[in-house]
Amino acid sequence: MKIYKIPRFSKWIFPKKTWGFSRKYPVVYLTFDDGPDPEITPWVLDLLAKNQIKATFFCVGQNVKNYPDIYQRMLDEGHQVGNHTMQHNKGTHTSFEKYVTSIEDAQELIHSRLFRPPYGRITPKQTAYLKMKFTIVMWTWLSYDYDPTVSIETILDKAKKHIKAGDILVFHDNKKSKDRLKVLLPEILKIIQEKQLNFNILPD
Repeated sequence: MKIYKIPRFSKWIFPKKTWGFSRKYPVVYLTFDDGPDPEITPWVLDLLAKNQIKATFFCVGQNVKNYPDIYQRMLDEGHQVGNHTMQHNKGTHTSFEKYVTSIEDAQELIHSRLFRPPYGRITPKQTAYLKMKFTIVMWTWLSYDYDPTVSIETILDKAKKHIKAGDILVFHDNKKSKDRLKVLLPEILKIIQEKQLNFNILPD
């Protein structure tokens, strides 16, 4: 079963990670993983600029190294950035030493206190160590933009039903998601605006 909405009690079960924010304010946090990518990230930035929306981009260090101009554009246009490891490493399949090295290598390029583990997978030991240096950011609503087995209609229906104030929303600016993202993202931005919710970047 696909889990779109992460239960609010996750923040009590996993207190060392940020899963969402208070519903007191009419704000959601739009985030993108895996970029920058030359085929889709400029399109995302154009759409956000058109709608006067700021977002947070969790960047893979190698992609920042390969496409520095796109990364610099994110910063120049007022978006937030976060560390997503150097090579998109899955924490549960990577040794502690190699995982930390990957994050530290990416940090030399990204310079952010925000970190999101690729695939959402990270061990307790990795979590405990990284928590001393980073805010580990998870999410409350996952778009499944990368998964062709989930229809666009289903995702939009879940967005209408489940997105609420305080949510951290995850999309992907990568080659795997680019075609579906071009359909999904404009529609979901409209849904969020119809809910009279505003957009903000994650606090660093």
